[in-house]
Amino acid sequence: MLADAMDLSPTPEQDAFRLACRRWLEANLPWAYGTGFPPHFDDLAEEVAYLRDWQAQLAEGRWVGVTWPEQYGGRGAGALLHYIVQEELARARAPELVGRIGINLVGPTLLAHGTEEQKARWLPDILGARTLWCQLFSEPDAGSDLAALSTRAERDEAAGGWRITGQKVWTSYAQFADWGLLLARTDPTAKKQAGITAFALDMHAPGVEVRPLRQITDERDFNEVFFDGAFIPDDQRIGAEHDGWRVSQSTLTHERGTNPRQLVIHAQLLEELLRLALEHGAYDDHRLQQRLAEAYVEVRLFQLHNWRSLSRIESGKPLGPEGSALKLYWSEMSKRLHDTAMAVLGDAAPLWWGADDNPGGGRWQRSWLYYQSASVFAGTNEIQRTIIGERVLGLPRPAK
Repeated sequence: MLADAMDLSPTPEQDAFRLACRRWLEANLPWAYGTGFPPHFDDLAEEVAYLRDWQAQLAEGRWVGVTWPEQYGGRGAGALLHYIVQEELARARAPELVGRIGINLVGPTLLAHGTEEQKARWLPDILGARTLWCQLFSEPDAGSDLAALSTRAERDEAAGGWRITGQKVWTSYAQFADWGLLLARTDPTAKKQAGITAFALDMHAPGVEVRPLRQITDERDFNEVFFDGAFIPDDQRIGAEHDGWRVSQSTLTHERGTNPRQLVIHAQLLEELLRLALEHGAYDDHRLQQRLAEAYVEVRLFQLHNWRSLSRIESGKPLGPEGSALKLYWSEMSKRLHDTAMAVLGDAAPLWWGADDNPGGGRWQRSWLYYQSASVFAGTNEIQRTIIGERVLGLPRPAK
């Protein structure tokens, strides 16, 4: 137990770093630390353009990729300083990072498995959103069961590379992405995990087709992606041939590990919820009082879970399958928090964007709909429970 003890007292360096971040945000966000919100866009392309500009500002101030090496635009700092930035972004109600796949997943994967040429080629343009990346992992018949993927990469010796055929799905912002981190099967005769290879795919290459999906929120940031002989040269393979499963596990560890993005979002949502409850007199209802207290405690526990993971990283310990417990926790917490928000809204809960009599302005309705998928994306909760059972608790695998 002592090995996992957390010291939550900030050091003078951390205090100074937090203050510098806060002052930068106050100077660059008109609504920072107030009650305002980022602008809302009805057109997704306009929103992406705005978010690219915002991320470029952050990168210029070196507030993204804080843990990245300085030679690639980062600060070479530890995970705790990165976490401090995420906390301040939440408090300031900063817009989300449109290039979060590149920053949080692709960048760490390239740093761990890419060649020096690949790092020099791709990393510098990720932080400032000069290039956007997407994650080409999930498939219609292989979502959380990633090892069951069927997209094929077949050798084209004459061209010196690979031809890709197949389909991916639930790919965020694929229609705006310049590159995709792709997993494809390179040895169909090998066991499921053994015959997979990781690639960087040019999303503008011939043979790549992106089809946006209309979601329950009436937005289209998820996509289907089809490959019809798309070519990938050998110098865009990441890691060794047939070693894509190991490469992907480092990517998924970052995705499920400390969840700074979801912490930022839910810290903001909690603050909005408590303000909404005050405006609606919800604290006069003892049943809602209990639910609001539960929401507060659960978000704070989420924060402490993150601190625990960060303490492991800072002490040199790897993030293992325990990250699945954190993903399972916040996804179920999110649904409870959003149900509480709908109860606070009361009669206004069914209303949508732009309704004059909607106190939430539609933000809560959209958020409630979106986070119904929290138990599905980044690995379904059923998969997370299996990982926890088998790899953390040591339970036997089900009999076949």
